[in-house]
Amino acid sequence: MTDTGDGSVDAEDAAAVTTLASPTPADARHAIAAAIEREDVISVFGTCTVEYEGRASSHLGPGDRLVVCKPDGTTLVHTDEGHQPVNWQPPGSTQAARLTDGRLELHSLRSTPEEELLVRFEEILQVTAYDVTDERELALEGTEEDLRERILDDPGLVETGFSPLATERETPAGAVDIFGEDDQGRRVVVELKRRRVGPDAVGQLGRYVDALERDLHADADVRGILVAPSVTDRARRLLAEQGMEFVALEPDPER
Repeated sequence: MTDTGDGSVDAEDAAAVTTLASPTPADARHAIAAAIEREDVISVFGTCTVEYEGRASSHLGPGDRLVVCKPDGTTLVHTDEGHQPVNWQPPGSTQAARLTDGRLELHSLRSTPEEELLVRFEEILQVTAYDVTDERELALEGTEEDLRERILDDPGLVETGFSPLATERETPAGAVDIFGEDDQGRRVVVELKRRRVGPDAVGQLGRYVDALERDLHADADVRGILVAPSVTDRARRLLAEQGMEFVALEPDPER
């Protein structure tokens, strides 16, 4: 990554890494909240206090610490010693960035068992968000075209009775990867992704479903199915909330 010196990065790196040097609490909160929504890996370095309430209680006074937030809900608080965090929250926790009395707070809440971690920054030296991808996994995934051909060869991989009607069907929201119908005659929009996906893919599929419902007729029943090797927990929740579905499927490695 190339730092331009003004808190930004070169255009070729901007999609992968975002860095703010000595940001205001408001700017830091905005950047962290956006990174949480994108499901980036986030690091925040500065002077902070740490409060924990749960199976026990603990307090860390002001000190220079590195806080790492991962998209699976993990939060780690590191000092300058040792490889273990001095405090942490496990995967599945809910993360949020907020301002309280003009100071940045990172809040992590676990529901079962109930545990709360609160990191309050007195000074923020750096915020960085990373769009992290496992390159080895990418090398094995193939392409979306491979995935499409696999489904066209065997539509039952989506579900029993699924019949493809068209590929790249145009809608006001863009082209649908596979358009078909199920065994009850309901229209089905299938969105294909060759890698693990998050909320953005759910939003894209929802726009296609909405566009087709408007494009067909008022009482059209259009289903949305997202097909990918895997989805994040947040994406799975959004699919359920919007009445859409997920099918785990990888491109055929033989193609």
